[in-house]
Amino acid sequence: MLLHNQDAYRSKVFFNYEKRLQLHSPPEKVFEYFASCRTPEGELLMKPVDLMRAVVPVFPPSESKLVREGYLNGERSPGHLFCLPSEFFMLFDVDNDGLISFKEHIFFVTLLSIQESSFSAAFRMFDKDNDGEIDKEEFKKVMQSMRSHTRQGVQHRDGRRTGLRANASVENGGLMEYLFGKDGNGRLTHDKFVRFIRDLHDEIVRLEFAHYDYKSRKTIPAKDFAHSIVASADLSHLGRLLERVDELSNDPRFRDVRITFDEFKNFAELRKKLSPFSSGIFSFAEVQGLLTRDDFQRAASHVCGLSLSDNVVEIVFHLFDANEDGNLSTEEFVSVLQHRERDIAQPVETGIMGFLSCCWKFAHCHHTSAGVQFNDICFRKIPVTTDFHRS
Repeated sequence: MLLHNQDAYRSKVFFNYEKRLQLHSPPEKVFEYFASCRTPEGELLMKPVDLMRAVVPVFPPSESKLVREGYLNGERSPGHLFCLPSEFFMLFDVDNDGLISFKEHIFFVTLLSIQESSFSAAFRMFDKDNDGEIDKEEFKKVMQSMRSHTRQGVQHRDGRRTGLRANASVENGGLMEYLFGKDGNGRLTHDKFVRFIRDLHDEIVRLEFAHYDYKSRKTIPAKDFAHSIVASADLSHLGRLLERVDELSNDPRFRDVRITFDEFKNFAELRKKLSPFSSGIFSFAEVQGLLTRDDFQRAASHVCGLSLSDNVVEIVFHLFDANEDGNLSTEEFVSVLQHRERDIAQPVETGIMGFLSCCWKFAHCHHTSAGVQFNDICFRKIPVTTDFHRS
């Protein structure tokens, strides 16, 4: 029991350290810590799962018996982390080694900062001549601008300490070849751009699930799913939530519960649709005075078109119904999910979404007659009113 407690404490120490590293350190330090491979020439490289762990806070899988060493130097060796091949990243891996360089890491982190709701706006920003397509030069210039509006871009020190340079070009790599053809003269269409970013987000979700699926059973324990939910909570609130997670191991209702990838992915989709979902449940709770499990499932279905299983809902209520009165603490639940999306987006001040908004407004002003109040029509936040009723 003492050894278990020591392992749990060490796990939390490493988690807190890694989360602070993700949130506050320059990208070269983040890359150095999470990259698990090194070439004979000394170049550090990431596996796809390393990229996931660099942007998503994760706990060690509960079914793993590996114990961290007592020093904070990243992964002990590449072999200690099981990693399924990533078909997505192999699409543009010209040398078939499945590894990611620092410049590619910066590229992916920048793309991950684009939330799905802003895909079309981002493409219109790229598409300066408004022909529904963009060329490689347009793409490269705006990527550089976008990177400067993410936290990692602002904190990057241009490799002075480590030799890792974020502004090194990826134009000769497999990424540009995949997007613009071997000769680089192709045009990137809106649909391909949207599909590419959506696939990138989906692959990060798949890699997170694979991280917790330590025994390759295609399911993960309820405790690991709960860890995935609370991992994005503010560190000041994390301790109390982790106590609720630990209770799952001794609760007979959850001891044998396992979560499938479809259940895991549906919950990830709920995070992407958090704005309308939260509006719905806040409005409903305000009128009814409480939000039950059935109400929660109905909101996910009616507002977001998502089916959440009974097991997923039971775990959510265990974590966020602390007094066990059957009523979800909606504010705390929404706050934790908002942290996840915000931390991956890594905004600075008004953030990358504000940057996209400004560019979109500018483009709109350029093509529209004077006198229109653009603040009223561009990127205005419109309250979502949702009406869903008890069956």
